[in-house]
Amino acid sequence: MLHIRKAEASDASLIADLSRQTFAETFAAQNSKENMEKFMTEQFSREKLIAEVTVNTNHFFIAFNDHETAGYLKLRESEPVPELGERLTLEIARIYVTARQIGKGVGNLLMQTAIDFAISQSYQFIWLGVWEKNERAIQFYTRWGFKKFNTHVFMLGNDPQTDWLMYRELVSK
Repeated sequence: MLHIRKAEASDASLIADLSRQTFAETFAAQNSKENMEKFMTEQFSREKLIAEVTVNTNHFFIAFNDHETAGYLKLRESEPVPELGERLTLEIARIYVTARQIGKGVGNLLMQTAIDFAISQSYQFIWLGVWEKNERAIQFYTRWGFKKFNTHVFMLGNDPQTDWLMYRELVSK
């Protein structure tokens, strides 16, 4: 049975390990070992990830399938995004599902959690960045009503990669 809960400070190590695991599962096959190692060491170290959990503008949620950790969500309060005007925006900074849990509804549960949280906090837009070569993720976000509005460069090690920036307007319940 799928369920989700808001993470607490005591979950920091779990989130850090899950972050590193799912990032490697998602991107290692499409990137060089050197660039992955550089990114994981310099930008995505366990220590940096643990520290993120206690930042008060970050909101983490952990998904479980029965008792197995299945994925996680990181929402980040963001400054207004110029292309979206001066409206309140919330960023989906990360939404990842473990390789074993892909296709079991975990991503949908995490996305619905992100949208519900954003609406409950009166955000008007939710947005994210996704690697232009991650077609499965782009299709997922498009099914959820996200639209591309810009691009930016994401450095994976020494490799400048293009991320699509996508948004979805939210309607209060």
